[in-house]
Amino acid sequence: MEEKCTAIVLAAGQGKRMGSKIQKQFLEIQGKPVLYYSLACFEASPLIEDIVLVTGEDCISYCQREIVEKYHLKKVKKIVAGGKERYDSVYAGLLACENSDYVFIHDGARPFLDGQILERAFFAVKECRACVVGMPSKDTVKIADEDGYVVDTPERKRVWMIQTPQVFAYDVIRQAHEEIRQGDMRGITDDAMVVEQQGKYQVKMVEGSYKNMKITTPEDLLVAESFLKE
Repeated sequence: MEEKCTAIVLAAGQGKRMGSKIQKQFLEIQGKPVLYYSLACFEASPLIEDIVLVTGEDCISYCQREIVEKYHLKKVKKIVAGGKERYDSVYAGLLACENSDYVFIHDGARPFLDGQILERAFFAVKECRACVVGMPSKDTVKIADEDGYVVDTPERKRVWMIQTPQVFAYDVIRQAHEEIRQGDMRGITDDAMVVEQQGKYQVKMVEGSYKNMKITTPEDLLVAESFLKE
């Protein structure tokens, strides 16, 4: 029996830093919404069997009509409402999964996902059961105290810029969410932290791509346009 991989794509963010009335995942790059590109990558991947799209409750019908149906995305089986925080939206996506062995949790605002990234993550999660995509930092990173003074300079080769997808065995991430939701979830900023705080599994770093950027500011849209023109 083949292992079932589900993609959970998060598109519930408000995108306040974009300075637009339109949520960043629905802004267009070369005539298509940002969200379309990562969904299309999962749609084309032979590794992914189905997709759960998590968005704002008021955007569900729009996503169904203007993205899923318009672009014939057959693998999107469910569109569910997200929650107040990212981890609430992830949990909603996890609850919507059916008989999944592995889940690829991805930000819908990262349009430049590709099949090679998915393959590397899949091989890693089969071995380690928890992995995240990222790239080594190009810049020197400083750790500052509350007053803004430098307290540490970690070795650059050990510093990674975290991306998505973050990929887990379904039972690992579901159990981690169930347990951590019983306590204080303040400070949880990505999916790996849920598993890290549980302390049962180490999270493996997997090479992503420097192009696998997140659309956050208007300048990012200009960079994205240049990537697509290539």
